[in-house]
Amino acid sequence: MNILFIEDDPMNRRVVKDMLDVAGATMAEASWAEEGLAMLDADSFDVVLVDLRMPGMDGFETIQRIRARGDAKGELPIIVVTADTAVDLRERCLAVGADDVLFKPVAMDALFDSIGRVLAIRGGGGMIL
Repeated sequence: MNILFIEDDPMNRRVVKDMLDVAGATMAEASWAEEGLAMLDADSFDVVLVDLRMPGMDGFETIQRIRARGDAKGELPIIVVTADTAVDLRERCLAVGADDVLFKPVAMDALFDSIGRVLAIRGGGGMIL
């Protein structure tokens, strides 16, 4: 399984990468939204993890840009990973096209459950964590 994580904080990327390593998944890291979108163009991924608060383009716009694609990559499962705890945040994320929302600090079981759930819903093949 190949996962793209778009997150500006290197420590948050490292923590999630360590969790995914346990399951044998690979993770590509993008430090900002534009870099992540370019990586999405260049490679194949099974799931995209996106932080909401990044310099430049935020996670909401990033999700909208992925969903606006006219190809299969526009249908990739997208999971928001955020420290934001606004009351309506989950609904706002789902409204722009996210499949699930995880709150930081992310627990390994929550990450694996979310990935498995969104892959099952979207019909993704391959390994489910």
